[in-house]
Amino acid sequence: MQPLNLPTYTFKIKSSENNYVIFDIIRKKYVVLTPEEWVRQHIVNYLMEEKKYPISLIAVEKKLILNNLTKRTDILVFNNKGLPDIIVECKAPSVKINQNTFDQIARYNLKLNANYLIVTNGLEHYFCKMDKINETYIFLKTIPNYIKK
Repeated sequence: MQPLNLPTYTFKIKSSENNYVIFDIIRKKYVVLTPEEWVRQHIVNYLMEEKKYPISLIAVEKKLILNNLTKRTDILVFNNKGLPDIIVECKAPSVKINQNTFDQIARYNLKLNANYLIVTNGLEHYFCKMDKINETYIFLKTIPNYIKK
């Protein structure tokens, strides 16, 4: 798989039928290794290893009902009270991050009301804090480290 603009991690990858699969430590199962999944697994590890978010607060492909449609967040990080804190939208490295990507995660956040949004294709990363009073994003250089409250 393509090198990403993220730290390197060790993954369990194996061949299965005509695909490669990667072990997802959150879902506790092997999943097909697509370019988007490669990015997702790196971001999960980044949040746990670099930012120290506990595995117990991270969900992958969490179901969300939005306007009677079933959607799934790529990664959802909860705070210690069980409320959404960070929504992460992952794209394959070949997918350019654009306004549509931000619109997608913003729609999810109308329902989830998280404090932070991350949009990444593994090469480019955008970290935003929600300014809920002015209903806008504040772009950050990085996402904050986990702080147990």
